[in-house]
Amino acid sequence: MAKSKVAVIYTKPETVLNDIDRLVELAEMEKYLPKDKVTILKDNISWHYPFPSANTTPWQLEGTILALKKRNYSEISCVQNKTVVINTFKGEDLNHYVPIFKHYNIPVLYNFKNEDMKWIPFKPKGKMLILDKIFPEGITIPEYFIGKNIIHLPTTKCHIYTTTTGAMKNAFGGLLNTYRHYTHSWIHETLVDLLTIQKEIHTGIFAIMDGTTAGNGPGPRTMEPVVKNVILASSDQVAIDAIAAKMMGFDPLSLKFIRLAHEAGLGIGDTKDIEVVGENIEGVNWNFSVGKSLQRFLGWLSWYGPTKVLQKLIFRTPLVNIPILVSEVNHDYIHWPLKEKWIYLKWKKNTPWGKLFSEYEEKGTLGKLN
Repeated sequence: MAKSKVAVIYTKPETVLNDIDRLVELAEMEKYLPKDKVTILKDNISWHYPFPSANTTPWQLEGTILALKKRNYSEISCVQNKTVVINTFKGEDLNHYVPIFKHYNIPVLYNFKNEDMKWIPFKPKGKMLILDKIFPEGITIPEYFIGKNIIHLPTTKCHIYTTTTGAMKNAFGGLLNTYRHYTHSWIHETLVDLLTIQKEIHTGIFAIMDGTTAGNGPGPRTMEPVVKNVILASSDQVAIDAIAAKMMGFDPLSLKFIRLAHEAGLGIGDTKDIEVVGENIEGVNWNFSVGKSLQRFLGWLSWYGPTKVLQKLIFRTPLVNIPILVSEVNHDYIHWPLKEKWIYLKWKKNTPWGKLFSEYEEKGTLGKLN
């Protein structure tokens, strides 16, 4: 089996835009994304508040756009999604994406707006592990995604449902509609099915992952941000997630979604068969852990525990508004004002990446087109 390639570069705020350009060159982006196709940017807004490590960073977004434009990718767009607990418009504003989109003339489409895209039935040719059972009436996807390239822009962080989250899970927002919470009990199988679908509909798939500040703990929101100064890129979504997991301190093949995708031949999850270019990461281990939290316990109770039998009653009826409200109150009105806001402000004031974030807040964009 041929080795997959993952590019890894250590970076700093002063050089990060140039380093992203060097990163995609090392990962041979042009080999995998045809230039005569539209390239979709799929950013990652895990929380509308700008909590470090939770969301695509403005330099990650701008650096990707600059790298594409330098290589004459003329048609670039961004697709945003919403979740039951995230305000998309607030997220792209507070995380400073809007000035970047405007400056580089990147059209932004919303997969939940009928005027932007239509959801159509899709019957995958590849074997489905679970989605066809969760949605027996048929799988639907955004018609806009078909026949286009996609670049995923995840961050390096832990997740209460999947242990780590990255490139593979970033498709969860774009390809599934607002009913995707139906899949949480089978999240690992769902991510594998989504990768199968992506390989059928996209002309090229690529990922640029930001680990400048990584998330340790019960992500994807309430984590401990840890400065790690690293960025990764690959055309293999399984391989980049495997390398990120390894750096975080996890055995990639012990993570079910990586193992299942590896076994299905959708990518390489065994790090012995992955060529890492750029930096030597042998021996890197951040010793991350998902840890314990109220959110993790409630998630386990809802999707995997004894109350799993009540899923259809709670999550497929108007009763779903109760856990949505609980999550919103917990995150936005308890966690953010009492804890995470202060962690964010401390990061913003005391770390180089926080100061760079402030520069984006002040100036909007920092790069220049050649």
